[in-house]
Amino acid sequence: MTTDQPQPADSTGPPVCPRHPDRVAYVRCQRCGRPVCPQCQRTAAVGVHCVDCVAEAARAVPPTRTALGAKVRGGQPVVTITIIVLCVISYVLQRADPGWTQRWAFAPFIGQHEPYRFLTAAFLHAPSQITHILFNMVALWMVGPFLETTLGRARYISLYLISAVAGQVGVLLLAQPDTISWYGAVVGASGAVFGLFGAVLVVLRRLKGNARSFVVIIALNLVIGFVVPGIAWQAHVGGLVAGAALGAAFAYAPAARRREIGTAATVLIAVGVVALALVKYASV
Repeated sequence: MTTDQPQPADSTGPPVCPRHPDRVAYVRCQRCGRPVCPQCQRTAAVGVHCVDCVAEAARAVPPTRTALGAKVRGGQPVVTITIIVLCVISYVLQRADPGWTQRWAFAPFIGQHEPYRFLTAAFLHAPSQITHILFNMVALWMVGPFLETTLGRARYISLYLISAVAGQVGVLLLAQPDTISWYGAVVGASGAVFGLFGAVLVVLRRLKGNARSFVVIIALNLVIGFVVPGIAWQAHVGGLVAGAALGAAFAYAPAARRREIGTAATVLIAVGVVALALVKYASV
């Protein structure tokens, strides 16, 4: 807020707007009393306020937060939309360049030497099966916006990325050297999506919401993963466990220590996921 003072009544010349000295302003702000031109006027309950007073009042009001402490934001779920866009772009590149999948896909035998594949594989899908990416993106859109709004962007991103890596770690832990499971490529956002499923169950339970539909969806997908060949159900389980654990930490942390506990849980679970991979590789 500027330090300009309202013009005294006996000052010579017409009053002018402090922000626009070339404009005559006979209307005054109801809070500070300064002249305010039409461009700087903001309608108030009584009269008008100047833009400086409006900004000062906005800074003094604490931001509205969700039940789990996230800052309420308007507009679209930009993180979820960004993830979907990245997956779609990657899918287009897979179709255009067969080497794209090979370059970023995960397989247990190569993960130790190229660990970035634990994450990049979550942005790939079977290039010959459009239903693979379609089902995953629809599932992501079902739960992503709710979690992004309820948890906030930072916790939501952490949840998604850790669940994605945990999905590949699930594949790694249950793979055996010298078998096809050790060399088979794994792609898909299913591990991350199942992590969101696990988190949304915990969050809805904490908020006393109805999670029945999500339980049915998770159960059906788990069954399909065990029955239909070619589906890495291990990634589903890995992502689900990590997502539920991290979601529980976010949902049940005391309000006074929500930031500290959320940060500590994110670090501990991430370290735990990495440690499991390292132990597996050390044992083979």
